[in-house]
Amino acid sequence: MKILIVSHTYIVELNSEKLRQLAQNYPNVEVTIVVPKKWRPGGVQNKMIETQPRIEGNFRVIPISNFSQNNQALLTFGLDIISLLKTFKPDIIQVEQGAKSLGYAQLITLNKILGIKAKNIFFTWWNLPYTVKFPLSWLERYNLKNTQAAIAGNQDGVKILKDHGYNGLIEVMPQLGVDETLFYPSTQSELAQELRIEKDEFIIGYIGRFVQEKGILTLIKALAGLLEYPWKLLLLGRGPLQEEIVEKASSAGFAERIILVPSVPHSDVPRYLNLMSTLVLPSETSYQVKTITAVGWKEQFGHVLIEAMACKVPVIGSDSGEIPHVIGEAGLIFPEGDNLALRGCLTQMMTLPPSSLPEKLAQLGYQRSFNEYTNKVLAKKLFDFYQKVLSVQTGSLKDTRQL
Repeated sequence: MKILIVSHTYIVELNSEKLRQLAQNYPNVEVTIVVPKKWRPGGVQNKMIETQPRIEGNFRVIPISNFSQNNQALLTFGLDIISLLKTFKPDIIQVEQGAKSLGYAQLITLNKILGIKAKNIFFTWWNLPYTVKFPLSWLERYNLKNTQAAIAGNQDGVKILKDHGYNGLIEVMPQLGVDETLFYPSTQSELAQELRIEKDEFIIGYIGRFVQEKGILTLIKALAGLLEYPWKLLLLGRGPLQEEIVEKASSAGFAERIILVPSVPHSDVPRYLNLMSTLVLPSETSYQVKTITAVGWKEQFGHVLIEAMACKVPVIGSDSGEIPHVIGEAGLIFPEGDNLALRGCLTQMMTLPPSSLPEKLAQLGYQRSFNEYTNKVLAKKLFDFYQKVLSVQTGSLKDTRQL
C-alpha cells in the first residue's frame, strides 16, 4: 500500500508521528508526505520556514516547490510534483487542505492525466455551514465528484459535507494524535517554585491564543466571582487580548493571581500542563473570523484537551464545536459564553473531594486519551480506513453518491 499525503501541516516534524507509525507498524505500507518547500504560518510564528527532506525507511517527507506560501486553500505545487507522482505511483492520494482547495484539484487532475489510478481522499476541519459562489462552487463540485473517500476532523464536518452533496465513504478522526512519550503525568516541583506556585494553590490553566473566539474573557469573568478560593490562573500563550486580560483581571482584583507565560516550544508544554489542577478550554463560536473561502469559526477539535488528559489533568470545556465529543464523559462541559456556568464547573473542581470528581475525571481522561487519541491508535484507524477505501470498486462507489 503506497500512500501519498499532501499538507503544509507536516512541515513540523512532531505532527507527522501518526504517519510515521503507520509506515513503521504495518508491513508493505509506504508513506510519502509532500510538504511545501517554503511556508510562512503567520500569527505568532510569522517567519518563513524552509523545509528539509526526511527519510526513514518506508517513511519519507519530501519538500516540493509551491506557489502559495501562507494560504492552504491556494497552496499548489510546481512541476517537481509530477516526477514524484510518476516515481512513487501511490495507491492513495490524500490532500489535507479541505474540499475547496486548489491543491486538491491539482492532485486529482494529475492523478487522471498521469494514469496513476490512485484513490483520491481529502481531509477537512471545516465545521460551519457555508455557501460558495462561482468559481469556488465549480472547484468544490469538481473536487467532490472525483473523491473516493473523505476524512473529517469532527462530527459537524460530516454534516457539512453531506449538505454539500457528498455521500461517499467518510471517517471522523483528528489530523494529529497525542504523543504519549511526551505527554504523561510528572511532578514539576522546580517549575512550580520558579513560578511561585504554593502547594495548596489550585492552578487553573489555559493554553492557546489570546483571542475573542477562544473565550478567554469569559474565563476571566468566571474567575471574578471566585476570589474566596486559593487559586491562580496559569496562561500559556499570547495574542491581541493580552492587555485587556490583565486590565479586566486588575479591575476584578486578581491581577496578582495571573501567571503569564509566553508561548513555549511544544516539547515544553507538558511541563506546564503538569502544574495544572484543571485545564479550561472556553472556546466560543464567532462569525468575525473570515478567510478567503468562508466566514466564521467554532472549535474544530481542541488538541490541548487530549494532551491534558494524557497528563492526567481534568478538563473543562465549552460546548463549542467538537469539544463535547473530544471530552465525552471525561470532563465537565458548560454552554459557550456562559461565565456563570463555567464558574460552577470551577467551583466543583475546587470544592468537591478529589476522589469524587477531579481524580475521577483525571483517570477517565487519561484512559480516553490512550484509548482514542494516541498516534498509534490513530495510525491503526487510518490503516483500517485505507483498506476499506481500496476494497471498494470505483463503479460501485459512484453509485452511492448524489452529486
